[in-house]
Amino acid sequence: MQEATTISEPAATETPTHGVQRRLLIGGELLETSRSFPSVNPATGDVLGYAPDATVADAEAAVAAARRAFDQTTWSTNTELRIRCLEQFHRALVDHRDELAALTIAEVGATEALCQGAQLDQPIEIVRYYAELLKTYPMTEDLGNIEARGKQHHRWVEKEAGGVVAAIIAYNYPNQLALAKLAPALAAGCTVVLKSAPDTPLVTLALGELIALHTDIPAGVVNVLSGADPEVGAAMTTSSDVDMVTFTGSTPTGRRIMAAASDTLKKVFLELGGKSAAIVVDDADFGTAALFSAFSMVTHAGQGCALTSRLLVPRAHHDEIVEMVKNNFGLVRYGDPADPGTYMGPLISERQRDKVDGMVKRAVEAGATLVTGGEKVDPGYFYTPTLLTGVDPDSEIAQEEVFGPVLVVIAYDDDDDAVRIANNSIYGLSGAVFGSQERALAVARRIRTGTFSINGGNYFSPDSPFGGYKQSGIGREMGTAGLEEFLESKTYATVVTEESA
Repeated sequence: MQEATTISEPAATETPTHGVQRRLLIGGELLETSRSFPSVNPATGDVLGYAPDATVADAEAAVAAARRAFDQTTWSTNTELRIRCLEQFHRALVDHRDELAALTIAEVGATEALCQGAQLDQPIEIVRYYAELLKTYPMTEDLGNIEARGKQHHRWVEKEAGGVVAAIIAYNYPNQLALAKLAPALAAGCTVVLKSAPDTPLVTLALGELIALHTDIPAGVVNVLSGADPEVGAAMTTSSDVDMVTFTGSTPTGRRIMAAASDTLKKVFLELGGKSAAIVVDDADFGTAALFSAFSMVTHAGQGCALTSRLLVPRAHHDEIVEMVKNNFGLVRYGDPADPGTYMGPLISERQRDKVDGMVKRAVEAGATLVTGGEKVDPGYFYTPTLLTGVDPDSEIAQEEVFGPVLVVIAYDDDDDAVRIANNSIYGLSGAVFGSQERALAVARRIRTGTFSINGGNYFSPDSPFGGYKQSGIGREMGTAGLEEFLESKTYATVVTEESA
């Protein structure tokens, strides 16, 4: 384990030398490349730095290194080593927290308040959580004896590492997504090839550099790539040396990854999109519901898969609640995410902003009413908090993931109607309900989603399984369930003899 005062001090290469630069981690070596691509600060539109543009050959080398580390080292069987390395990684993340926060604010467009939560501080604790869980998690289960063919047979189950993992993440919460895959995979004894999102490579590469410089994790156990070429990810998901693929991103991409992995019947763990509904029943505190709905929708400029982007309200109270939400949107301060007073930062790119704006414009053309927002703000990639009413529950804006600060309001007639509208989606990631506790819980239990908030309750923490129903994904991140995604079960039996009894 090497020590360093900064995350990295890369040498000069043929890539541009101004701005933040990072290196790939392959086979225990931090590597520079002759090719690079820019990472842009979404709050300004300026180039923040350059990331190595990995090739398919780099991906193949990373997979080969992970395969060797799994097959030829004791990583998968040495529990004490894994615990120590996870604790070292956690310590390195804590020690470099401020540096990581500054980079996350600049590259991701996250605010400092978000870095104190789901963008950084909470993900750091995921690593500590799995180091502690590994100390107590039972890797064996005794099934006792059965009688067969006139003899006693003793049976037991042992948990083993799943193998080589290809992990591909999205841009919106890169620290959370990377660490929620790395920590349980490493705790289970897997080796990993982690690929950053093209929009946020520097943050993810920084995690790889911390591993290389500050932990005893053996060479090849963790490999970290960045690249603009989609073929890099394709090479990871189709390699015969990869045993499992875990992906966070859009549902269309998840479908393609699942299809690509099917040729070799890899285990696939997907955390995909959402179009979650918040239901306000008629005995709810409307003020609380409107406040939650407005400010949660503009968290990280709406770039969250579990955000409740559909607000379902009683028809008799529609106008009253809409006015409350509109007023709350007017209180949202957006701008420079480095300013402590900023609540909402930018969208990740001009491409994403154009997508959001296009969906809003098409919704209005289809008959929706633009109550507030719907405006681009420069410089950077800002989009004003946007509220739409008169939305058809079957329309594009009510069915497709926007990934921007856009909330649609849909009126309903009674609880049954609200449940029907909420479940009218290919997604099933999250949801919320506001009302008297017993009634709200009854509604929540009828919604087909993997997570649910009742009256503003927060379910998100390292020990809480997170994932979705339907086309929101397969499997669960975090919690004990998150560890078990990366484990295989092997059942043993032996004939009981006098010697073994």
